[in-house]
Amino acid sequence: MKILQVCIGAARSRLMAGHAVLTAIAKSPVAGPVAVYPLGLAGDEQADLTVHGGLAKAVYAYPSEHLPFWQTVRAQAGAAAWDAPPPPGLLGENLLLQGLLEQDLWIGDRLVLPGCVLAVSEPRLPCNKFAAAMGFAQAVKLMAQSGFSGAYLAVLEPGTLSAGDAIRLEPGPREVNLRELFRARAPAGTAAR
Repeated sequence: MKILQVCIGAARSRLMAGHAVLTAIAKSPVAGPVAVYPLGLAGDEQADLTVHGGLAKAVYAYPSEHLPFWQTVRAQAGAAAWDAPPPPGLLGENLLLQGLLEQDLWIGDRLVLPGCVLAVSEPRLPCNKFAAAMGFAQAVKLMAQSGFSGAYLAVLEPGTLSAGDAIRLEPGPREVNLRELFRARAPAGTAAR
């Protein structure tokens, strides 16, 4: 289990469904150690703090294992095909992970990294900005049906993190599984059971 990429982004205006919308969903990979604070990564922004960011959602992590799925369904949805899986940061993730899937994570699990400690706090719920970034309207429904939500993380011990950092998972109370919580919170009629 490790971090493949660390991504940050600034909030900017983007045309979505004919309207200018402030968003920071498209993030870009950065090199070297990145400082992580209680409210997130240095240089990273969230445009709508009512649904992103804050202490419980300071960092968004996404499994790299799901990227080929998005490449395939985008082409099937009639959007312009990608020659490779989506680039790191496109889904809004700060951390592109390898080896940590939603079904293996529980609320309260700790991700111990060489320079900081993060905790699984909740799943990400898809929104219209996610659909716009993916380039097709069905993306929200497909995230809900697949359960490929990724995880929001709280910062328990600030410090630094880098691409290549190994992750040690320390189990939390094992009361609420991330994928099950996502299915319970997903918009009605969209989540597979």
